[in-house]
Amino acid sequence: MIFSPIQAVLWDFGGVILSSPFEAFNTYEAEKGLPLDLIRRVNSTNPHSNAWALLERNDISPQEFDNLFATESEALGHRVPGADVLALLSGDVRPRMVQALDTVKAAGFKIACLTNNVVSTEEPATERQAEVRTIMHKFDHVVESSKVGCRKPEPRFYEIACELLQVSPTECVFLDDLGINLKPAAAMGMRTIKVVHPDDALAELSGHLDLAL
Repeated sequence: MIFSPIQAVLWDFGGVILSSPFEAFNTYEAEKGLPLDLIRRVNSTNPHSNAWALLERNDISPQEFDNLFATESEALGHRVPGADVLALLSGDVRPRMVQALDTVKAAGFKIACLTNNVVSTEEPATERQAEVRTIMHKFDHVVESSKVGCRKPEPRFYEIACELLQVSPTECVFLDDLGINLKPAAAMGMRTIKVVHPDDALAELSGHLDLAL
């Protein structure tokens, strides 16, 4: 595949700009005496049609998710209310990632946030919510699964981002913490970076952009 010069950097939010919710999932599981990674196993069972997928596409309400996730987790041996899972989604802001975001934008690259999310029922009143809104305003575009009706790893989700930024996939770098989300992006021609350790991811991005981060 022939790559074009990079014009845009696409960023996942939870797990990239924010710390991963998987850490909170594991803490919850330990506190409740549940098998490690049970919540992730529920989410990866029938991943395109399960409760999680339906919620991120805004096909069901949080209340419906609460019951459906409990049913799905119970089928795997342990009943977990969906409401408990939603309460675990807030991660901590990673300042180095936000600084890198600013540096990339200042260097002239287009930037977009590609996030699988759910419709919030909370009032935007907390300091953390204000901080998240400030970060979101930095992006040229934010593509939210709950608003566009599709989600990563559906190819259409990435196509929407490219259309909004007016770039081709081969002109993009995409950072995500999930390999399942990176695979279709790579197949479309994007350079991809799996974010496990933020410092390693930023070093890889720096190499792609020839930019000190």
